[in-house]
Amino acid sequence: MGRSRGPNKYQRAAASPQRDVSRLANGGARREMRRGREWFVREVSAQRAEKIYRCPECGNDVPAGQQHVVAWSAENLFGDSAAVADRRHYHAHCWRLM
Repeated sequence: MGRSRGPNKYQRAAASPQRDVSRLANGGARREMRRGREWFVREVSAQRAEKIYRCPECGNDVPAGQQHVVAWSAENLFGDSAAVADRRHYHAHCWRLM
């Protein structure tokens, strides 16, 4: 007698609730409120941090190889491409304290 199998991947996908695709549309970023403004925020792992950036909050360097946060305004008057061009890299602790 054959083994009874559970639902296949298609059946599991149909039964599960739909996922929020807004993070995919924004490069994996989540939305957060800071200082009365809405921001898109994405974590940058230490392995992916390849360049040195200047943290706009404290003014110190975010060194290559350090985990940090990249954020850009969700409310840019000139549209999404202008907002992405204005993105800034923050130390993770500086972003949390904002």
